[in-house]
Amino acid sequence: MRYQGKVYRPPSEAYSLIVQVTYGCSHNRCAFCDMYDDKHFAMRPMNEILEDFDMARARYRQVQRVFLADGDALARRTEELVTILDHICRLFPECQRVTCYASPGSIRTKSPEELRLLREKGLVMVYMGLESGCDAVLAKMDKGHDAGAIIAAGQKVRAAGIALSVTAISGLGSTELLEEHAVKTAEALSAMRPEYIGLLTLMVEPGTPLEKWVREGSFTVPGSAEILKETELLLSHIDSEGSVFRMNHASNYLTLKGTLNRDRDAMLAQVRRGLEGYGLRSEWMRAL
Repeated sequence: MRYQGKVYRPPSEAYSLIVQVTYGCSHNRCAFCDMYDDKHFAMRPMNEILEDFDMARARYRQVQRVFLADGDALARRTEELVTILDHICRLFPECQRVTCYASPGSIRTKSPEELRLLREKGLVMVYMGLESGCDAVLAKMDKGHDAGAIIAAGQKVRAAGIALSVTAISGLGSTELLEEHAVKTAEALSAMRPEYIGLLTLMVEPGTPLEKWVREGSFTVPGSAEILKETELLLSHIDSEGSVFRMNHASNYLTLKGTLNRDRDAMLAQVRRGLEGYGLRSEWMRAL
């Protein structure tokens, strides 16, 4: 396949056919992120997109999952997304799901009718970054939206019948806002009740504004014990019945897997064992 720049995808899309329908991220200003620093946001030419799917059909016998890259595929016009989804349906009748990243901004621009149409055409799930439910943290990190706007976007997606996978980042509030970050993030996730919740742990990337703040001493990255205390607080406050909860990214100090609210007590017990030193990933083993 033809790719421009670095290509990112969620861990659950490891075996998906990945085709870029946009380049980069529509926001691309978050202070902690360097994912799309090698490109400017742009719409990929439609003829190239359709050609890539044609090439994939000629190459692969089975394509059961498709991920539409880059960082905000939902920003394309609805009629163009419908064309892409129809093309996927014709070429890959065996395909079970199509997913993409979506920003709160691109979700806001879509009407409920447009989102329902995209679901009917095969867009099964979108991945959206919450990062934090604390407005002070979101403002500091230049997320571009407050928690209320992100919650509204998530609720809008779910109301259209599209599954929602939401990520948040432990440690993003620094040691200063650790408690507020944990509690407000739990409240935001509870308000959305996404099908999937992914909890990553902050890693400081070179060249980002966050890295500069850490170097200057204006941002203190929580240590592993503080991160686990924050996780304990988040799990204690969350009420998101039926959400699949995963804390199994390479950035995490501890691996947690369960379904809320059913497995919350078991996960809390595992966090408390982690605070005693059991099952922790060493710092040198962490990665993005």
